[in-house]
Amino acid sequence: MAEKNQLDQGAVKGGGVVAVARAIAILDAFHTSEAALTLGELARRTGLHKTTVLRIARTMAAARYLVQLDNGSWRLGPGAGWLGARYQTVFGQTASIEPVLRELSKKSGESAAFYVREGNSRICVVRVDGPQTIRHHVRMGESLPVNRGAIGRVLLAFSGEEGALYDRIRRIGYHSTRGERDPQVASVAFPIFGINHRLIGCVAVSGPIDRFRRESCARHVPLLRKAAARLSYEIGGAGVISSNALGPVNNYFMSATATIWPQG
Repeated sequence: MAEKNQLDQGAVKGGGVVAVARAIAILDAFHTSEAALTLGELARRTGLHKTTVLRIARTMAAARYLVQLDNGSWRLGPGAGWLGARYQTVFGQTASIEPVLRELSKKSGESAAFYVREGNSRICVVRVDGPQTIRHHVRMGESLPVNRGAIGRVLLAFSGEEGALYDRIRRIGYHSTRGERDPQVASVAFPIFGINHRLIGCVAVSGPIDRFRRESCARHVPLLRKAAARLSYEIGGAGVISSNALGPVNNYFMSATATIWPQG
């Protein structure tokens, strides 16, 4: 199968192990909206033969990363859950992040999330879906490009990326985009700092582009600014946040929204 060859060749080219690459592909096949997947669907999504998927799935089940249900389908097992939990602990007090995001989502009416940078990607570590039926949805643990969208731009800016855009983000303290990563999605994002103003991550609200007009976004800015300060205090260390760290945002939005939204 063509996709199988691409998967295997990618592992070999990168100096990796084919069996590990296949196991990871099986884990990546699961989406948050799905309780379980059939063997056939796992084979289709990974590009592997059913017999190969079955053999790997049984091995992963023995390690509790997958569970086979009575009807023959497969779901993620407790090992996968523990792996995600251990990843979250890398970023400190993740239990304190969700309440802040929940309050932010409730007040803004949009989905709220905490992201970190991993190389050329940004990872959604904690997320709270918005209360509205139509909303932007990204699963926790999902990896997205760091060079697209408000969240990625903020992470790059406060990681020292050079350029006029990033200078502007650092000067202002946050960033907003409409349709840059996804043509239907808009976002507003603020950095989260640790001790000595070390960048930890980013907090953001996002949703359908038609709900992120200037007036509504102007209401999101003070909510995000407060959430960023709380998270910087709670997971970054007491007293690390200041008005200088976040920038002079009080009057910025109304004066700069005409040019803040990148095209595309």
